[in-house]
Amino acid sequence: MDAPHPTQRGRLALLFFCTAMPMGIWSVPLANVFAAHGKGHLVPWVLSTTAVAAFISPLFVGALADQRMAPTRLFRWLACLTSFTLLLTCLSLRWRLEDSLVLLCAQVQALVATPVWSIASSIVFSRLQDAKREFGPLRACATFGWMAGCWLLSFVLHSDASLRGGFAASGLWLLAALVSRMLPDVAPTDAPAHRSWLQILGLDALELLRNRDHRVVFATAALYCMPLAAFYPYTALQLKDLGVKNISAVMSLAQTTEILVMLLLSRVMTRYRLKWIFLTGIALCVVRYSLNAVNGLGWIVTGTVMHGLAFTLYFITTQIYLEERIDPRWRVRAQALLALLMSGVGNLCGYLGGGWWHDACLTAAGTDWRKFWLGETALTAAVCLFFALAYRGRQARA
Repeated sequence: MDAPHPTQRGRLALLFFCTAMPMGIWSVPLANVFAAHGKGHLVPWVLSTTAVAAFISPLFVGALADQRMAPTRLFRWLACLTSFTLLLTCLSLRWRLEDSLVLLCAQVQALVATPVWSIASSIVFSRLQDAKREFGPLRACATFGWMAGCWLLSFVLHSDASLRGGFAASGLWLLAALVSRMLPDVAPTDAPAHRSWLQILGLDALELLRNRDHRVVFATAALYCMPLAAFYPYTALQLKDLGVKNISAVMSLAQTTEILVMLLLSRVMTRYRLKWIFLTGIALCVVRYSLNAVNGLGWIVTGTVMHGLAFTLYFITTQIYLEERIDPRWRVRAQALLALLMSGVGNLCGYLGGGWWHDACLTAAGTDWRKFWLGETALTAAVCLFFALAYRGRQARA
């Protein structure tokens, strides 16, 4: 495949930007928005709706994109449905509906939104000739979109605990759908004449786990997401306890180093073994959570800035790893399986376990943040040790 034309590369960058922007606007302030509308007790369960959805929709949608429908067209439908269902979720909060109805709206929204990111990534990967060199700068545009959403939320909409951000995100999902129309439809890469139920549901992607290295990378992604799930909801609450204004803008500092690392990722991946890149990302998360445990604003900001390093060196490297080492016919299903294990297994355990652990750290004076983050630090250190012992780094291909 020829390298993408500069105009097409710009459209791919815009797709990533417009996909990540509404995600940042809604995800970062979510805990504070629900608390401001008297639904703070639902936060762990609302966060878990994404995890539940990850068990249902990504593999099915991934198989659909690989075998039946052009990914760009599928992305467009999903973005429109995400816009509509997010609007319903916001209205359920405004109208102060029963908890069960709010959760129902959030669950439906999660079902259509969860596969969007893996579909967007597969669209971009399908147009690249050298993923190791080209993907990082394009993925940095998504990070910038997330940051831009946080700045819009804090400095323009002043909505760190308001539904205005949710309504804005709903509108921006429609913009993402329009942007996808600028990209050519890519034909499905694997279209068998007859599909079994395993293929229809995308469960044939589990075949990828037969390879030891793939299995370790996927399993670590799930395990790493457990402590990582605490970052956005509980750092935001910690900053609120410290009296910080414009919390979403402060949290956007997490993406500054993310952009830097993505721009340098191709150089890093050609100079160092994958194992050490993966391990460095997880180890930096151990340090970052240790800094949060100090419970001082300067330390928390420093730890937040380190988030980009901790996230990118493992998860973006994982996406490139899958693109390079797995048959292109499985492109969307491989990214979907990663989404299932991260957003499904990892985040479900992380959100519910994090909610339980946060409740265990409550005192008469408020949250014992030192105890909370030390627990998350220990969990991350255990994941780091597991990967160090389990991953061999063979160059096998699926």
